[in-house]
Amino acid sequence: MLLTGKRAGPTSSSSRSSERPRSKTPPFRPRAVREAGISPTKSLGQHFLTDANVLNRIVAAASLTPNDTVIEVGPGLGALTQRLLDATAHVIAIELDSKLADRLRGTPSPSTGRVQGEGFSPLIVVHGDALLISPEELIEAASLAPETPYVVVGNLPYNAGTAIVRRILEAGHQPRRLIVMLQREVAESMTAPLGEMGLLAVSVQVYAEARRLFNVPARAFYPPPKVTSTVLRLDVRPEPLVPRDEIDAFFRVVRAGFSAPRKQLRNTLANGLTIPPEAATAAIESAGLDGSLRPALLSVDDWLRLSRAVGT
Repeated sequence: MLLTGKRAGPTSSSSRSSERPRSKTPPFRPRAVREAGISPTKSLGQHFLTDANVLNRIVAAASLTPNDTVIEVGPGLGALTQRLLDATAHVIAIELDSKLADRLRGTPSPSTGRVQGEGFSPLIVVHGDALLISPEELIEAASLAPETPYVVVGNLPYNAGTAIVRRILEAGHQPRRLIVMLQREVAESMTAPLGEMGLLAVSVQVYAEARRLFNVPARAFYPPPKVTSTVLRLDVRPEPLVPRDEIDAFFRVVRAGFSAPRKQLRNTLANGLTIPPEAATAAIESAGLDGSLRPALLSVDDWLRLSRAVGT
């Protein structure tokens, strides 16, 4: 796959009338957006984060050190990018919008006096899709060693955020942690506790400890979205809760179990795996589980025992 990674350049109220209905007022266009001359693209789900307090809280939540490498997904106008450059040594930014990627390549590097790796600029901008380009390819595009530890930070597009998180968690070379912003309901699903877990919660929590940090109101963005966002921290486990050679079989059973999440486990498992009800019941009993339970009541360990029982 061809990556277009390039190094960044050098430093360089009216009252409402009783006779006329109030017209809709367009959202305030922040100075950074005006100066950039950029119009958000609806098809790309662009909502630029402009609130300085929120930007600073995201960087603080990432717990970065001066020598860290950060992969930033969806840098947009670069407001978060600049703060990341101030906090750490290397930032690899992947941006789907070619105009924004070109603009970002002109972001000045901080004059902190830090010694950079040979042949590496503090900021590398890659024009591409985070769903198609792996973290390993991004690190390679930045001319860093393949085993370089990294942290993921990003204001993720609502329509692709879940898929991006899962792709990064399932990568061969995983990050140490992710600090990402998602729609509040999605963040709640990822961090759901036992008894409320769905397929998304299991998919994430197998790989990472997930917790919600804080909500972000619509007014923090331009244009403001119609939803509330949440900043989420995912601390990646040294090893997944499921052995890697069992992952495929594990999720085959989990997907089957959640095919009808409000029904009893014995029914969802039989229908989802297209096996006889007697076979589903036997596997459930072999795993030491109650077939009348709803899938949300099963822990990751329960699902692992069940997947092993189905495979025997």
